[in-house]
Amino acid sequence: MYARRRHAYFLLMGTCLALFVSAWAFVRLWSVPVAVGMCVVAMVIPPLAAMVANRKGPEDRWWDDPPDGPGGGKRNGNERRRGQ
Repeated sequence: MYARRRHAYFLLMGTCLALFVSAWAFVRLWSVPVAVGMCVVAMVIPPLAAMVANRKGPEDRWWDDPPDGPGGGKRNGNERRRGQ
């Protein structure tokens, strides 16, 4: 479900942005080590968000899947390419 993955991606990236901005806007005034820890957590979120957004669902069909049908979309040596 593309919409679900997109929603999860934006939720994760929004959390990342909120952590980073709040760490250096006001948390650093209270505790610099906590602000640095928040930035470390925010640093880990974007790769996780990319993995969530690009995860293949059970109903998804991607470019590397062979098409259904006879031969599985593979050419045998006797077929000519279009334009030749």
